[in-house]
Amino acid sequence: MSQPHTPGTEALLGRFEVSQRFFFDAAHTLQREIEAESSARIHGHTYHAEVTLAGQPDPQTGMVVDLGQVRAHIATLREQLDHRLLDEVPGLGVPTLENLCRFIADGMASYASMLSAVRVWRESTGDGCVLRLG
Repeated sequence: MSQPHTPGTEALLGRFEVSQRFFFDAAHTLQREIEAESSARIHGHTYHAEVTLAGQPDPQTGMVVDLGQVRAHIATLREQLDHRLLDEVPGLGVPTLENLCRFIADGMASYASMLSAVRVWRESTGDGCVLRLG
């Protein structure tokens, strides 16, 4: 039987992390030394992303954050990336996994105090990047 939460025991409980995943399909080009020809052509991927938020549950709701609100926020951010040519997305820069992590983190600015990590990966190629914050 689990014990009820007693205020003031946060140090014993640690920090909770909740996450929300999403995906988007997008095209890009990339200038690189290896696989140069295929990377320079416009090509696309299905990108997966995960946003992780950390903190203590609110005593009233029992939640670190309302994931419904996070999903609504992510939907707006996803719209900027989904079915786009990433080379043309304002504020993204060179469309690398690293810059996608940073772009998503910047897009989560209203959750900045809670943002623990942003992960972006491509299942089809096995590539991924994690940006750890705080």
